[in-house]
Amino acid sequence: MKLNDARVKAARLENGKKQMRLSDGSALYLHITKSGKYWRMNYRFADKQKTIALGVYPQTSLKEARLKSADAKKLLEHNIDPMKSKKDIKKQLLIDSQMTNFKHIAEEWLKKKSGQWKNTTFKHKSAELHNHVFPWVGDMKADEIKPYDILSVCQKLESRGYNEQAHRVMMACSQVLRFGVATGRVKYDITRDLKGALTPVSTTHRPCLKEPKQVGALLRVIDGHRGTLIVHSALKLSPLIFLRPVELRTLEWREICFEAKTITIPAPKMKMKETHIVPLSNQAIDILKDIQHLTGRYNYVFPGARTNLRPMSDGAINAALRRLGYDTEKEHCAHGFRGTASTLLHELGYNTDVIERQLAHKEGNAIKAAYNHARHMPERTKMMQEWADYLDNVKGK
Repeated sequence: MKLNDARVKAARLENGKKQMRLSDGSALYLHITKSGKYWRMNYRFADKQKTIALGVYPQTSLKEARLKSADAKKLLEHNIDPMKSKKDIKKQLLIDSQMTNFKHIAEEWLKKKSGQWKNTTFKHKSAELHNHVFPWVGDMKADEIKPYDILSVCQKLESRGYNEQAHRVMMACSQVLRFGVATGRVKYDITRDLKGALTPVSTTHRPCLKEPKQVGALLRVIDGHRGTLIVHSALKLSPLIFLRPVELRTLEWREICFEAKTITIPAPKMKMKETHIVPLSNQAIDILKDIQHLTGRYNYVFPGARTNLRPMSDGAINAALRRLGYDTEKEHCAHGFRGTASTLLHELGYNTDVIERQLAHKEGNAIKAAYNHARHMPERTKMMQEWADYLDNVKGK
């Protein structure tokens, strides 16, 4: 006898029974227990008796249960197990849901960017997202995140005094959301509504010496440095080759050609991802040949203190400058050697394009950029030797 709405609604466990069934015919029945009423359907598949759950009454009505039962029977007619199909649908829904959450989109974006960034950049970006964003909005659907959700994440950093990092985290969130827009999972980048919401970051320039007399005094102090030969050599080479600190400390012997009098740093190691050539002055070659006796058998020109398999610490040169009496926050720092060179070379009348190219700054013209590594080589070679001679001159004064 088929069920009706009134009978289903009125159904109760009989005295002394822990469960009972009310059949609707064609394998569909209402399973009644102390905890509630449940729609079930028995069926046979691959010579095995099975039962599939079709919903809970009253959330699932009699009519809805019958429709679900009919759908299950259609699957059986096509030799498809309804229970497995139901599990597959749930699994796919879960996958689809995960693919639209912020963390999933962010990890896709990171993977896409991993081949374009330096390893250190990738690690920093990934760490910022994993440590400061994912715990709060990682599991949220990216398209349901509100501006305040992102602002709250950034304000946690700002409240602890990490203002610059708060801005970096917001920028990373913006990049992830724009990637979500591009891949059709996000409508628009909601961080656009947060412009001006964080305290502005005050721009601080890396300190450097700009007066010839000050530079001469620094060079004399460096000559008297009593640290290790590795750090001493790195200090002496810093003002002569214009490299960024990370490019200097990770310098490898295979990148140096004494015959050609050049250093050639491959694009992946450079900030701008372009091959960079440094013409070597005679003074720079003397420093390198001297340290070669000590580290020439290793990969790095300036290996670390604990292991020769890694380069010198990123804070080694600044630490040495501080020991020499220089405030690396206000007077002069490792990166400041580049600023010193730029300032004084411009004052000496050298061509700006030549200076900028030797500093490995980004070329604005795309056609010129394709030939960046070799641009102005004769002028750069001449300038680097004259610069080394100039430093010898101001050091002697």
